Amino acid sequence: MLASLTLKSIKPSLFYSSIQHSKRTMSTTMKAIVVEEYGGLDKLLYKDFAKPTAEKDTVVVKNHSIGINMIDTYHRSGLYPLPLPFIMGRDAAGEIVEVGEGVTNFKVGDRVVHMGGSGYAEFSQTKAVMAVKIPDEITYDVATAAALQGLTALTLVRDSYAVKKDDYILVHAAAGGVGLILCQLGKHLGKRAKEIKLGAHVIGTASTDAKCELAKANGAEFTINSSTEDIAKRVSEITGGLGVHASLDGVGKSTFDSSMASIRRLGTMVSFGNASGPVPPINISVLAQKNIKLMRPTLYNYLATPEEAKRWFDELFALIKEGALKFHIHKVYDLKDAQQAQSDLQARLTTGKLLLRP
Repeated sequence: MLASLTLKSIKPSLFYSSIQHSKRTMSTTMKAIVVEEYGGLDKLLYKDFAKPTAEKDTVVVKNHSIGINMIDTYHRSGLYPLPLPFIMGRDAAGEIVEVGEGVTNFKVGDRVVHMGGSGYAEFSQTKAVMAVKIPDEITYDVATAAALQGLTALTLVRDSYAVKKDDYILVHAAAGGVGLILCQLGKHLGKRAKEIKLGAHVIGTASTDAKCELAKANGAEFTINSSTEDIAKRVSEITGGLGVHASLDGVGKSTFDSSMASIRRLGTMVSFGNASGPVPPINISVLAQKNIKLMRPTLYNYLATPEEAKRWFDELFALIKEGALKFHIHKVYDLKDAQQAQSDLQARLTTGKLLLRP
């Protein structure tokens, strides 16, 4: 039987398909978004790039969903410089296709989300410690939407400022990726553990009435249209002149002063992003006016060890599985349209999470 199977007897379509599959699996290049010099959107180059291979303590992931984050624009511009050239992106989710020496906790075929960088690509090499297995009931898109932004929000309310029941919390850009999660956490997290009773009063700011409504639908008790209302004045009205216990500010330069003015005596200012530009240097004595505590956290310092990363991911996935957190995905762009995606993000035309599809 096998001897009679000649090239002539194979259907041309099957033969062509087999050749194409062989070419793909043997290819040493892939499509990626590469930055060769810092600058504007035109520096995002969609091009062929060397396909990664697994090295010691690393895995290679075939990406199915790629995250877009504001920090990507900082890397592109050089505000947070990376060695040139580099593949853009921080987080993505997909399946492991290659396992390097020394990796014992993953195998080919495992579904993972990773935050080791070089995410805007068909394949990513990442250190095994920066990858986490995705529970079966969580999709690649949800895992990507949850990873960087979800962990950022979770660490903000659990450590940067440990939100307590009845606290008043100011959340800037409340309709953005992190903002929507912060609104949900303020409303829902206390339901899952007696020792974590948040039930905070979330005050969300957003640039349009529609975005304010979205923030309310995700747990904000009060909203402020930052385009038409005075933030500090409105916060004072809502809190009876006391101000908020904490401001969680990922916007940066344009909102820092209003955040400081909105904080009550003994309150906390948490500045975690630069969407409008970096906060200028401040005179530390301004904190003495109300004994304000100031923190500038970054997510990766909460994930310095595998044990720490597991702790935070376990809590995040538990919240998702019990329905306490849902993720609003604004749009999924093709990888080649990364310039448009970042343009929409910076122009404040989006809500929730943006994704790329390789």
